[in-house]
Amino acid sequence: MTLLRNRPSNLLITFFFYSFTGFLFAQENSRSPIDSLPLNTLEEVVVTANRYGTLQQKTPEAIEVVHNHSIEKYQLRTAPEALLLAPGVFVQKTNHGGGSPFIRGLTGNQTLLLYDGIRLNNATVRSGPNQYFNTIDVFSLGKMEVLRGSGSVQYGSDAVGGTIQALSKEVETAEKSVWGTDLYTRFVTQDMEQTANAALKYGDKRMAFRANATWRNFGDLVGGDTTGQQTPTGYRELDFDLKGKILLSDRSNLTTVYQRVHQKDVPVYHKVALEDYAINKMDPQKRELAYVRLHQALENNIFKTAVVTASYQHHEEGRMLQKNGSTILRTENDKVRTYGFSAETFSSHGKVWSANSGFEIYNDMVKSSRTDKDLTTDSETAQRGLYPDGATMTSIAAFSMHTLSKEQWEITAGLRYNTFINKVSDSVLGATKLTPTALVGNLAVLRKLNGTSNVFASINTGFRAPNINDLGSLGIVDFRYETPNFDLKPEHSLQYQLGYKFRNRVVKAEIFLYRNELYDLIVRNRIAGDSIEGYPVYQKKNVERGFIQGAEMGLDLNLNPNWNLAGNLTYTYGQNKTSDEPARRIPPLFGRLATSYAIKNWNLNADWLLAGKQDRLASGDIDDNRIPDGGTPGWNVLNVHGSYSFNCITIAVGLQNVFNKDYRYHGSGVNGYGRSGVLSVSARL
Repeated sequence: MTLLRNRPSNLLITFFFYSFTGFLFAQENSRSPIDSLPLNTLEEVVVTANRYGTLQQKTPEAIEVVHNHSIEKYQLRTAPEALLLAPGVFVQKTNHGGGSPFIRGLTGNQTLLLYDGIRLNNATVRSGPNQYFNTIDVFSLGKMEVLRGSGSVQYGSDAVGGTIQALSKEVETAEKSVWGTDLYTRFVTQDMEQTANAALKYGDKRMAFRANATWRNFGDLVGGDTTGQQTPTGYRELDFDLKGKILLSDRSNLTTVYQRVHQKDVPVYHKVALEDYAINKMDPQKRELAYVRLHQALENNIFKTAVVTASYQHHEEGRMLQKNGSTILRTENDKVRTYGFSAETFSSHGKVWSANSGFEIYNDMVKSSRTDKDLTTDSETAQRGLYPDGATMTSIAAFSMHTLSKEQWEITAGLRYNTFINKVSDSVLGATKLTPTALVGNLAVLRKLNGTSNVFASINTGFRAPNINDLGSLGIVDFRYETPNFDLKPEHSLQYQLGYKFRNRVVKAEIFLYRNELYDLIVRNRIAGDSIEGYPVYQKKNVERGFIQGAEMGLDLNLNPNWNLAGNLTYTYGQNKTSDEPARRIPPLFGRLATSYAIKNWNLNADWLLAGKQDRLASGDIDDNRIPDGGTPGWNVLNVHGSYSFNCITIAVGLQNVFNKDYRYHGSGVNGYGRSGVLSVSARL
């Protein structure tokens, strides 16, 4: 890999060298009483690693939390863009309405997305970059957790690279009836954004709720010094969510959530700019989620709590396509209805043993259609959709995860058995039924070195079951034409990891080394000599093996009560063993250096993002028109933000890309923001 050869990258690497030297020196003195603080003053609770609350420092996983207040501080636009705050996450943007997070070199249906513990990945989640995480309203979030390298045992298929969980804002009961209102508005120069958000809150002794609505209008994205306006990239969005909590008794409560995200006229810019399309957009892009969750405390020496969740989801993606010079307007529409149910119990015996066990069921039904309209005659012709209409996918699983603690040692281990029933009945391809199964496990051993640091080693097996997108896609996908294959089996992974964590009053530092062996990868294979509608023809097969390995490091320094300095750096290397070439879409060396200073009512912060050049390309990368000839150039971008609060009002301003650099995240279809100003005003009444 060729690294970015400029002063910013050298400065960031120098920062890490001296900072880690400093924290290693600090570790020698970490046994002193001044660092022996209660864990709850140093740590926060994370839930994604074990499906129940554990202390982040004691969790033998690479897990990071992105809080809502950090998203607000850096004035981040969407949920995917907010993930740029998390070490080890690289966010590719095929279009301005997208945002596909890469974890340890993998994305799409090899990275699992959750909302409040409920799977967002469904039967049509495709390989490679997608837009699904952008169907989460960033204003509904309390925090996000990124679990790198794990998740299959806890949550099932797709967590080959890792798991990202979005968690809704908490609602809180109160001794007396309390009403509250949050108001927010945001503008970006050059008409790139107008946003309005309002939330109504209520709490009393027995219940609480929060209702939230968001309206957004995004103009065309304006790039850096040589790019200018990228047309068409703008779109519109209207979101609503409601969360309520009822205390049924002193030992039980019921939580209900409904959310709806509706995006309109979302263009796929690179299709228009590079592939001779007059129209290529998603309209609509919708997602609905509703769930009911019962949390019950149990009066038992072993079984402590039980949680039961029933959920419903509906995802709709419409696409409109028309080539330049063509009189045919193609309209495609895919809908996925998902029912989910899970039941689990948390058990423990003293401080030595704890466990979480349960089962879950998800059922997806796919409705897919296509209509070709001749604009000269106004006649319409129905065609087969991208997926077999009426196809279903059912997942049934049981899992059990255990933790043993003894003095300075902690051992965690778990198993999951998952079976799937995929049914496809298609007028073009006939009927078929596929029933793949998977048994996966994990094991981690953690050793506490002293009161502030620990080291761990872990091994995780993961899998991804073939879904309806794999089995039944027929049509244009990205820059190729895809035909179905009903003879597929699950992908598998085996990931080894070493980790070190250090934390005291001043320093938080982490470093992780990993290697992920990948087996039976489902990849698109080109059918030699075939071409449909001017596109080369591909079909998916289980034919490849490969590996991805890398290093991740993060450092956070609380220099004094007002001043914080943080940075992270990630290196990823991937190789396709079968074809003896680089793995596809591997991110370059990338990192972030940020500082914030707060005094009285003022808050000032800046972050410096950088990525090295990526010219180590697979053959599929070379064919990808989103990647420049010779690879994606390296870049570095500086953003500055500040805010002032008085009474219940906060006014925040920001300057994105201060030096107006032209840049692109590797594999993206659009360039990043040019120099632009941001103004937001919020009020909490």
